[in-house]
Amino acid sequence: MSLLIRQAIADAGGWLGFDAFMQLALYAPGLGYYSNARQKFGLMPQSGSDFVTAPELSPLFGQALAVQLRQALTQTQTDEVWEFGAGTGALAAQLLGSLGEAVQRYRIVDLSGQLRARQAERLAPWADKVEWLDQLPESMQGVVVGNEVLDAMPVQLLHWDGQRWLERGVAVQQDESGLRFAWSDRVTPDLHAPAFNPAPVPGTVTETHRQAEGFIRTLAQALTRGAIFLIDYGFPEAEYYHPQRHGGTLMCHHLHRADPDPLQLVGEKDITAHLNFTGIALAGQDAGLQVLGYTSQAHFLINCGLAELMAQADLPARSMAHKLMAEHEMGEFFKVIGFAAGVPEFEAIGFARGDRSHTL
Repeated sequence: MSLLIRQAIADAGGWLGFDAFMQLALYAPGLGYYSNARQKFGLMPQSGSDFVTAPELSPLFGQALAVQLRQALTQTQTDEVWEFGAGTGALAAQLLGSLGEAVQRYRIVDLSGQLRARQAERLAPWADKVEWLDQLPESMQGVVVGNEVLDAMPVQLLHWDGQRWLERGVAVQQDESGLRFAWSDRVTPDLHAPAFNPAPVPGTVTETHRQAEGFIRTLAQALTRGAIFLIDYGFPEAEYYHPQRHGGTLMCHHLHRADPDPLQLVGEKDITAHLNFTGIALAGQDAGLQVLGYTSQAHFLINCGLAELMAQADLPARSMAHKLMAEHEMGEFFKVIGFAAGVPEFEAIGFARGDRSHTL
């Protein structure tokens, strides 16, 4: 992995923007974090995993989400579900098991061949409904879902030196231990300055999300009729670009430990950044989507009946599901944003109470 990136840096003239570095570190065929055989998802580090997502934590996550998807399928008069970045296939299994005949086709768009193999094994009972794609078609209909997808899209890294914004990239340096990756800032053309108010303090580092926002625009162009529900961690723009958040949100995960250094263990750990949900919402609106709502994962799942599902579960299952909505766990940390396309705007169940669209 390091050799590949060093060559890419050399080919680029000795400097590589962080978004290009992150793209290679996560998705380089056969070597990148999401392309290699390393286990990613699991409850404990003893399994060799690096982090756990909501569907692996509790099947009640998918069962509650299915309530919203069922309503959206009815409102949009469609019968297809599209999932981006399906991980181990846990969420797909939960949704297929809950939605039954409401879904006639379940399409998964995932770049990882290793993860596709795990998904196919897990989703064998629904093999007649599941299909994998490498990219979006020109036109599609149905309900789209993505859990922790946008945060893994490469981000542009920016540094405020007190007078101007510089783009932060990666170079190769030689020291007593040999060659190593190192941060390197430079002036680049067409740099989009983030909306800090008041002005950032000197030394501030932050991210912009060109790829995630571009993905939303591309999805909007393709989705002629349907709805979109995206679950991820992040903030509205006023919180994201607050002067107190001067270190940015970039984070890595390895064996269930978090660290802020993506230049170490390249290809062996996840690299992620929180979302600017205002930018995501505006990208969707500008491309013709209607915002259905924006709220915390806790509010969304409670609106979709998670409390009732927990009441029917045993104590261990309730304990795990509680992490999905506890404020100090996933409940407040994760947010949900919804869009509609090609249909009259409808009152989405998940945003019935606690909608925070006014904060975007």
